Amino acid sequence: MPTTRGRPRHRAGADALLRDRTAVVTGAARGVGEALVRHLSAAGMRVALLGREENALRAVAASLPGPSLCLEADVTDRAALAEAAEGVAAGLGPADVVVANAGIAVSGPFDRTAADLWQRVIDVNLTGSADTARAFLPQLTATRGYYLQIASTAAFGSSPMMSAYCASKAGVESFALALRGEVEPHGVQIGIAYLHWTGTDMLSGIDDHPVLAALRRNQPRPARRVHSPDQVAQWLTRGITARAPQIYAPPWLRWCQPLRPWFPPVVARLARRELRSLPPDTLTASGEVLGAGGRADWNSYRAARSAPPDGLS
Repeated sequence: MPTTRGRPRHRAGADALLRDRTAVVTGAARGVGEALVRHLSAAGMRVALLGREENALRAVAASLPGPSLCLEADVTDRAALAEAAEGVAAGLGPADVVVANAGIAVSGPFDRTAADLWQRVIDVNLTGSADTARAFLPQLTATRGYYLQIASTAAFGSSPMMSAYCASKAGVESFALALRGEVEPHGVQIGIAYLHWTGTDMLSGIDDHPVLAALRRNQPRPARRVHSPDQVAQWLTRGITARAPQIYAPPWLRWCQPLRPWFPPVVARLARRELRSLPPDTLTASGEVLGAGGRADWNSYRAARSAPPDGLS
């Protein structure tokens, strides 16, 4: 995207539609969330950054051209989200746009992934998205706003060794579709963003993930391309401006929707072939969190669980 003095440059029409409105983005400390708040801020929005990594959030906010607010919050903590919603309304005004972007992923065999770790992916990606919507729906209803659910092509066809992530992304798609029917009569619009290969730290170890590497290797050449978080944020910003019901990143994914019934058997066939060729120890390795953001969340979660209750030592 062309830039002006290092900032993303948006069309004047987009700026006019977003300027002086309030956006909330979860998982804003890095990756797509960080890139998106930069684009929304450059378009003239007041931006609230939510996430677990307070120092990283503050560093991102300090570099934004417009008003911003940092709120350290775990999307699985309903009380923290309610407090964050109050802080957004008081500090920036009621939310016009809420983007449920926070997410983590785990790679490994289901039976070798710790139950708590598997559950954490579901809690952050699916339940955390629902709790984010619950916390901000009163504001979105008041502003007749727009809620964007970040999903993935993992909802199109589930990959072995990624069971929690795929289940959560299929779940958020279904949740957003159900929510759409409930809130549209009140003027709130729901969008679903389908992201393909995106160059975040979550994807940094793709070559070490046998099934994902095989799936990518067997896709047509254009479909193998890894898109930068900045490019994905540009597509998301355009969709937010249009209050689009679906956003595809990259845009050609829209043509895959009619083909979705074919994806699960194709993915299953490729996965079976790949798994049969792997060394036996690959399928006995423990499940691991992907990316620095996911590891930060998991470490914070474990630290909180091991801490003594308030008043005890």
